[in-house]
Amino acid sequence: MKTQRRTAFASIALATVALLALPSPAHAHCDTMDGPVVVAAQLALETGELDPMLIWVREKDEPEIRHAFDHVQRVRATGGDARALADRFFFETVVRIHREGEGAAYTGLKPAGTDLGDVVPAADHALEIGTVDELRRTLHAAIDRRLDSLFAEAAELRDFAPGDVPAGREYVEAYVELMHFVEALEAITSHHGQGNHGSTGPASHAH
Repeated sequence: MKTQRRTAFASIALATVALLALPSPAHAHCDTMDGPVVVAAQLALETGELDPMLIWVREKDEPEIRHAFDHVQRVRATGGDARALADRFFFETVVRIHREGEGAAYTGLKPAGTDLGDVVPAADHALEIGTVDELRRTLHAAIDRRLDSLFAEAAELRDFAPGDVPAGREYVEAYVELMHFVEALEAITSHHGQGNHGSTGPASHAH
């Protein structure tokens, strides 16, 4: 009954915590074409006002962004395909630098409408309506589903016959996944957490 297991939920939970601190509403993740970073970059190109977009990058990265912005503005003036290519270059540059600032890898721009699951949209909506209640329910439900699944699998595999090495290894795999999950939750709910939605795992024990 070996299944593919992932620790992606830890990343989602970390992303949710970080999104709660965003300075403005975001309707998608930061590396999507309809995400807050690209939306801010689009507005900067259209208005010529870069400063409002600079909240999405670190102060030390401003010179690179300003250089790209000035270059892109000149290319955009030629119109046509050059304008579209220049815009894309600027979006990719801003998102890449934003991701670097949060300690995450840049893997390219995702299309608008990318499925973000339940948690990130719930965090966005919570900020829009000014209450965390719905987000709390969504998080609790997501945690419960994942915890129930991981625990049930580990518990089922735990009673393997002594000397049955393959079955024992299967149990250990399930056990480790459960431990990583609960450690990730502990990390983000304590002062030991990274508080960074680019993080991909717990800052605690290794199994």
